[in-house]
Amino acid sequence: MEAISKNIDKSFDDLTENEKIEHIQFYFLRIMQVLGLNLNDSSLKDTPQRVAQMYVNEIFNGLNENSFPKMTVFENDYGYDQMLIEKDITLYSYCAHHFVPIIGRAHVAYYPSDYVVGLSKINRLVQHFAQKPQVQEKLTMEIADALKESLHTDDIAVFIEADHLCVASRGIKDTNSTTQTSFYGGKFKQDQYKREFLESMR
Repeated sequence: MEAISKNIDKSFDDLTENEKIEHIQFYFLRIMQVLGLNLNDSSLKDTPQRVAQMYVNEIFNGLNENSFPKMTVFENDYGYDQMLIEKDITLYSYCAHHFVPIIGRAHVAYYPSDYVVGLSKINRLVQHFAQKPQVQEKLTMEIADALKESLHTDDIAVFIEADHLCVASRGIKDTNSTTQTSFYGGKFKQDQYKREFLESMR
């Protein structure tokens, strides 16, 4: 692994999206060849290109800093001061350890102070951070930190429950377990607010 690392081309950091697709296509083709797959098979011959485009334009688009969603916030002119919760946000990500899917749901809540955020922006924020190789604990924190910065409040709660295919499809092959992670900031550190959030998810 050390020998491979020394040969990594540093110019990869400056590649355009199309150049990234070309490189990934080339290397994925090599992976398929090493595995002994028949690249003349009609089902496989275009797979390297499909995988490369999927990696860059879709499932790992969160690696592109320009894809960060514009967090449109509005002044809280109407003085809303109760919990706002966005439940059951569809979550698709990929395990950073094995590059296999993480599938689950995210629940995000906050108590507004001076600002509120457009509801769809919460979903887009979750999607953005999910679209890169992830560890669920880190994903939970990234969502919380971005919301705190956008809303100028610490009163943020994030709860993620997900199935990891690295657990279900390999290794222990446990298809029943679910991983839960959470973040509680500001008011949500107090039992009464945390309880309200958790009860709302039910």
